[in-house]
Amino acid sequence: MRTIVVGSRQSALALTQTGQVIDDLKRLCKEHDFDFDFEVKKIVTKGDRILDVTLSKVGGKGLFVKEIEQAMMDGEIDMAVHSMKDMPSVLPDGLVNGAVPRRVDPRDCLITLEGKSIDDLPQGAKVGTSSLRRSSQLKAYRPDLTLEPVRGNIDSRLKKLETEGYQAILLAAAGLYRMGWEDKITAYIPVETCLPAVGQGALGIECREDDAELLKLLSLYNDKESELTVAAERKFLGVLNGGCQVPIGAHAVLIEAPEGYSLAGQKVIQLTGMVGSPEGDVILKETLLGTDPVKLGEEVARKLIERGAEKILEQVRE
Repeated sequence: MRTIVVGSRQSALALTQTGQVIDDLKRLCKEHDFDFDFEVKKIVTKGDRILDVTLSKVGGKGLFVKEIEQAMMDGEIDMAVHSMKDMPSVLPDGLVNGAVPRRVDPRDCLITLEGKSIDDLPQGAKVGTSSLRRSSQLKAYRPDLTLEPVRGNIDSRLKKLETEGYQAILLAAAGLYRMGWEDKITAYIPVETCLPAVGQGALGIECREDDAELLKLLSLYNDKESELTVAAERKFLGVLNGGCQVPIGAHAVLIEAPEGYSLAGQKVIQLTGMVGSPEGDVILKETLLGTDPVKLGEEVARKLIERGAEKILEQVRE
């Protein structure tokens, strides 16, 4: 029997996600006669160590995966379960994304002490978020809100809602679902108001590209629809060379192509991409349909670049 060592961050959410994936893989092992066992190795990442600064100021994407990827390349672990939105758009040589399991709700959500939607929050309400993407879109939608950074794991952010005078905090709904805390959600924020982060709601199962045995198992765990939609979003991000430090959002879904479209009646990917200024005074959005996720991601990014997205991103990076 081979023991697959799974690297995980130490946060409750990371360990819960990893545990859920291992349970699913054990079930697949039984069904398909794989002789694998699994053990978890906890790894502390730079993103977990630095909690007093917003992500955009300490390097953005990759903060939660670099140490884990290094452990994989060194042979200390065999695979890792990442939140897809933490994964850089290009993986290191020798590593691959072996599976994208079925995605859960990609939307952002609002948690308040008194049940209110984003429209019902009082004038000037103090809202906690450390995401430039969320704050850019929220400032465009509700310029009166006071947006303040809030870092830490889900649990500590929820506590800050009660102890630090926030009237609401913004979180990804997926993390609350995975923790079994969906009853804490006050309201979902429509994607039309706030486009999610690239890959939000999806997991990526990363492993070494030469681990044929493990890749065979992971191929059974892959969800094709989630793989396609996430690939379109990640290509969009890659072309724009974006990370956590720039306000970029994307949301892809599989739909039936509408009448009048060349592929009417067929399943196509619909991708909406967004680039915004940090102050929310400029929000550029583009929606296109396509069948090839890579080409579609490139096309949406190019359209936004033509409309001035590159200038916005350069200013943000400076």
